Amino acid sequence: MYKKGLSSITKKLIMAITGGALVLFLLFHGSMNLVSIISEDGYRWICEFLGANWYAIIGTMGLAVMVVLHLIYAFILSYQNFKARGRQRYAVNERPEGVSWASKNMLALGAFILFGLCFHLYDFWSKMQLAEIKGGAPVDGIDQIKFIFSHNYFSVMYLLWLVAIWFHLSHGIASVMQSIGWNNHVWQNRIEFLGKLFAIIIVLLFVTVVIYYWLIV
Repeated sequence: MYKKGLSSITKKLIMAITGGALVLFLLFHGSMNLVSIISEDGYRWICEFLGANWYAIIGTMGLAVMVVLHLIYAFILSYQNFKARGRQRYAVNERPEGVSWASKNMLALGAFILFGLCFHLYDFWSKMQLAEIKGGAPVDGIDQIKFIFSHNYFSVMYLLWLVAIWFHLSHGIASVMQSIGWNNHVWQNRIEFLGKLFAIIIVLLFVTVVIYYWLIV
């Protein structure tokens, strides 16, 4: 019987589009954070530009929608794959050759990343843009960065979070390219390499800021 609903290909495409948008946001956010090392005044200007302004609020809402959609379809596709394996899921098997650890644990990595995201929203967004939206005075971005990363446990927690993000991105970026058809036998290895390289660049932007304010400043 015909069942209404999105096809598996459509769901994967939604995952690819939302994932790609989030990757671009991470690249922007990491670059923005790096400005804090180069120029504190420049970083403060960016924070003011992205405060409770209408365009920034719309952007934040759009980003939230992307995160929710990505999360929903991640669970849907994982559940469908779980059901499709049937009795095979109870068998103890070695990881298939050519299948990375990250690809086998994307949902678990995503859950850990979501857990870290909640802390990040509390540490920064709720005290900056959200505080301004509520009519209060936002904290100074530079002071908040220095405060958070002056604590060893916060710094270590953020570094562990960034490691999980790297594993997620190292497979996720290649998956985005595959889902939109940018792969073939010739380009497969190149796409996987570029995905890992792009993931390293993005995560290094964030790691540099953590290390700088934790161990150098």
